[in-house]
Formats: sequence, C-alpha cells, structure tokens
Amino acid sequence: MIDVVVLFFLLGLLARLVRSDLRLPEALYETLSIYLLLAIGLKGGLELSRQPLADLLPQVLACVTLGFSIPFLLFPALRWLRLAGVDAASLAAHFGSVSVVTFAVATAALQREGIAYESHAALWVAVMEAPGLAAGILLARWAGRSPEAPPTRWRTLAHDVLFGKSVLLLLGGIVIGAVAGDAGMRPIEAVFVEPFKGVLALFLLELGLVAGGRLAEVRRFGVAVLVVGLGAPPLLAILGAAVGMALGLSTGGVALLATLSASASYIAAPTAMRMAVPEANAALSITVALGITFPFNLVVGIPAYIALARHLTP
Repeated sequence: MIDVVVLFFLLGLLARLVRSDLRLPEALYETLSIYLLLAIGLKGGLELSRQPLADLLPQVLACVTLGFSIPFLLFPALRWLRLAGVDAASLAAHFGSVSVVTFAVATAALQREGIAYESHAALWVAVMEAPGLAAGILLARWAGRSPEAPPTRWRTLAHDVLFGKSVLLLLGGIVIGAVAGDAGMRPIEAVFVEPFKGVLALFLLELGLVAGGRLAEVRRFGVAVLVVGLGAPPLLAILGAAVGMALGLSTGGVALLATLSASASYIAAPTAMRMAVPEANAALSITVALGITFPFNLVVGIPAYIALARHLTP
C-alpha cells in the first residue's frame, strides 16, 4: 500500500494537471520546510546524544565520499547524452546532493512497515548535502566554462552552501538535539515529534503542485531528461546500498542510504549552481530533480529500495 503522505503528493500533482486553483500560501510553504528540517535534525541530534560521536566517523566519511563521487560517476553519461558540459555538471551536482523530503518519506515508510534503521541517519543527510555541489562546480570548471562567465567566488559560495537554510537548520537541529538530550527534548516533543507526519503530508501536497507544473518542461527538453530522471536513481540506489552493506548498516539503514544516493536536491543545489555556474540551464536541472526524479522516488523508488535492502541484509 502507498504511504498516506505520498497520496498527498499525488493529490497535488493531480490538482496541477487538471488546472485546479489549489495553492498553498508561500509563507506556509516556507514555514513547513523550516519545520521539517529542524524536526529531522532534532531527532538525529537526540540519538547522537546517546552514543559516542567517534563511532560514527566511518559513516560520516563514507557519506561525504559517496556524495562527492556521484557527480563524477554521472558526468560522463550525461555528456554521452549530449548535454552541454556546464549543464551536465550542474545536473550531476543535483544528484550528488540530497533531497531531505525524500529522506523523510523513506523514514515514514520504514516506520510504517516496522523496519528499524539507524536513529542518527539525519547526520547522513547533513554531511551529504554539500560535497556533491563542490564536485559539480569542479566538473563545470573542467568542462570549460564560458570566458564571459564571472569567476567563482568560493568564499561566498561556501558561506551560502554551508550556512544556507537547509544545511544550517539540519546541523543546528542536530546540535540542539545532541546538547539537549532526552530531558531537554521532552517539553517540545508535542511540537516536533508527534505532528511530523501531518506536516510532511502538507508539504508534499505543495510539492505535488510544483512538480506538476514542471511536467510540461519535459517535452521541451526531450528524451534525455527522462533517461536521466528515471534511470539514474535505481543505479545510484544500488551504489548507496553497497556502501551501506560495507558499513554494516541495518536493513533500514541500507534502504535510507540507497534512497539518499538516488535522490536529487531541488533546494540547496539550484541555489548553489545559480551562483557558481550561472550559465548552466537551471530549468533543465530542476525539471529532472523535481519533475521526474522526485515523483519517481516517492511512488516507485522508495518501495524498491526497501525491497533491495531486505534482499541484501539478513
């Protein structure tokens, strides 16, 4: 059975396809995104308070390496599909980074099916956000940027990526949860724990509306975007699952790392690429990430990644 939060996404998608006047206020969208990022971070931080941080170092290093490697693995295939060098680099960076909402849906699916996973998994999200973006920028430089393009301001870019909304809220939530511990978190559980799935459902309703608006772009960009948007996630999920197995993760942990590897960022990556590679076609990358890959992962991918993890783990 499809998770109830995915049904909210499909409702938003349908509303856009039938040209309904359904809209969520922009301020509410921002509020929901802030809530989800903080809630995920707080939960991960709470679990960090219960175990030594040094024990997690191999997982952190593996996640950073995985996020940095994905763009380099995708770039040759994207060039083979005849995407321009800067467009291929930008799109590869979107896949190298991660989708926090896809992660949230995957955790909800695991909980619904009673599959345990590493409770500090939010840390993986936080450390995988930026390495893929850095790799994409390097690829754009190697691919030969336009001479007229302004030089990359690395200090400004690093500041905006590391202290942008998504990374700052995730890391901030992790630190707060780790410092507060069980006793400190207890008074705010009614706000950040119990309503989480309902807030996620509302957020997915809005994302369904946004993704539905992107579907019309697919025809403009042609078959290549479908090949990438639908073909890359399963292959990257296998890579993530292999890393999870090497780390000795649980069934749920393998499924989550596969999901993160298969996801594509549509929040942090578009902002970073507009700054660092302004000549890249931003519409192309966001159409693939949000219009194709995100719906695919929600409806087909996550159940498949969970089944893969079950097959691979005892």
